[in-house]
Amino acid sequence: MPTATHYYNAACSWALAGNKDKAFRYLDQATAAGWDNVPHLKQDADLGALRTDKRWQPMVAKLEATRAQAEAKYNLPLKQELEAIYATDQAIRLKIDSVEKKLGMQAAQSQALLDEMDAVDERNTARVTAIIDQYGWPGQSMVGRLGSTAAFLVIQHARPSVQRKYLPIMREAAAKGELAKSSLALLEDRILVEQGKPQLYGSQLRSNAATGKYELEPIEDEARVDERRAAVGLGPLREYVKHFGLTYTPPVTAPKR
Repeated sequence: MPTATHYYNAACSWALAGNKDKAFRYLDQATAAGWDNVPHLKQDADLGALRTDKRWQPMVAKLEATRAQAEAKYNLPLKQELEAIYATDQAIRLKIDSVEKKLGMQAAQSQALLDEMDAVDERNTARVTAIIDQYGWPGQSMVGRLGSTAAFLVIQHARPSVQRKYLPIMREAAAKGELAKSSLALLEDRILVEQGKPQLYGSQLRSNAATGKYELEPIEDEARVDERRAAVGLGPLREYVKHFGLTYTPPVTAPKR
């Protein structure tokens, strides 16, 4: 089932393709599905062609009104704290990505940033686990989509023992619609790979020390991986791995007799 992010990304694609009608249609669907990141929408270069259209301001006003209505029910201090945690989680990773692209993964600067990332993750883990222990899972109805995403990312980046501890509560949250099923899938894959087992959704990759390139960790029943991905709102694996510079060819399955 498409998520708010899927609708938003579709809107960006149609805007870049020059089809404003479809772009606005998908933005309306993204809003209805819970998209609430107004600052991002206003700054997103992909939507630049839409900003001079007469439909832009009414659409933004509708999104802001929808967000305000939802925020009236949020734990706003907790939402703001989690969004700040999200910023720290992503900032260090963007910095590492930039350095690795310029200097390579073995550069001294990369290692220093990795040490900094570990420290950031430890601080964020301590705070987010305290929040979960006090409030339960900080779901979308409590802290909004971005706040809930922040909590997920921190657990995803935590030590394996922390991931395993909070997996049951995250499964329960996903079943109730308080956590994206696609997010839960990423955590389940990470835990399986850490345990030396094949992953289910193909989300986890490793760096090949010999080639310096990424490659997929082993996948359980790989012929049906895209079926499982679609069931939790993830796109085809071949599209996902393009972000890592890979070309994926699905395995050929023997015909049924």
